[in-house]
Amino acid sequence: MPPTSRPLRKLGFLTIGLFDEADPRRGHESTLEIIELGERLGFDSAWLRHRHLQYGISSPVAVLAAASQRTRRIELGTAVIPLGWENPLRLAEDLATVDILSGGRINPGVSVGPPMHYDRVQEALYPDTADAEDFGYERVRRLLDFVRGKPVTDFSGMEGFEVFSDRVQPHSPGLGSRLWYGGGSLRSAQWAGEHGMNFLTSSVVKAEGPEDTEGSPDFAEIQLSHIRAFRAHHPDGENARVSQGLVVIPTDSATPEQRARYEEYVAKRTPRTTSPQGPARLLFAPDLVGTAEEIAERLHAHAAFREVDEVAFALPFAFEHEDYVQILTDIATRLGPALGWRSEV
Repeated sequence: MPPTSRPLRKLGFLTIGLFDEADPRRGHESTLEIIELGERLGFDSAWLRHRHLQYGISSPVAVLAAASQRTRRIELGTAVIPLGWENPLRLAEDLATVDILSGGRINPGVSVGPPMHYDRVQEALYPDTADAEDFGYERVRRLLDFVRGKPVTDFSGMEGFEVFSDRVQPHSPGLGSRLWYGGGSLRSAQWAGEHGMNFLTSSVVKAEGPEDTEGSPDFAEIQLSHIRAFRAHHPDGENARVSQGLVVIPTDSATPEQRARYEEYVAKRTPRTTSPQGPARLLFAPDLVGTAEEIAERLHAHAAFREVDEVAFALPFAFEHEDYVQILTDIATRLGPALGWRSEV
């Protein structure tokens, strides 16, 4: 098995936090219990997806606030908050507040672009400014400035009996260095590097750049080109932080019934990985299912994985709580060590 060029330093996981519309509390409790389990197992980070008008977490910052009070060590992130739905000033206040409550453990990941199904939600979301909203990188830059403490207004001081600040309060000094950009294109990787962010790369990239020997887009090589472009444009160079988020499903301690379900899940999703999908030409990485040893071997052969020392493995969307317990346990006790990771607890 070829060694990785960067020993795995940080092990994390990502969950969508699904719930039943008839009992949403149970689903949110399940997510919090999974995060607590992650801390007990020694994971370095837990990340939440963001879903609007669906049966998944619509307010990850609120859920992370709750998680911050039920954990003490594990870092808590979002992967990612789509900024098209957000006011950067208000989001900066929320993120700083939760970061203070957590003791400086929040890792907000964000992305840009119009909200999903924008033509159907714009009247509810931006009834007066739908055609004027900017969903590009400027929205991220504003968030960065607000979080990093740049002035929001030219006024500060006393007004009557009240004291006003010219920057977002509370201000959390370390939060600005823990902002991540979730990107799947070369342009996004370069922009994130130029603006001193960290970079989240997932199981989806745009089919651009390197191809394999048969002329088809090569996911690993494309992802590798993004990572290298990000670091080439980042002030920290080779030390700039990148986290990879592939879907992995170790089966070491799974029951036969679980293994069968996992393999069926992966088989249904595999066809989309064979060629670029949709007008955006999105290319999906195959889900990795098998023993920890088998998955580790495939990761060691993955060109982009060899370039990172942090991961946030994505949990499959539609599994049961007990399945996530088994998968996380196998990742922490078998797959992580096979990749060179060592728990600090």
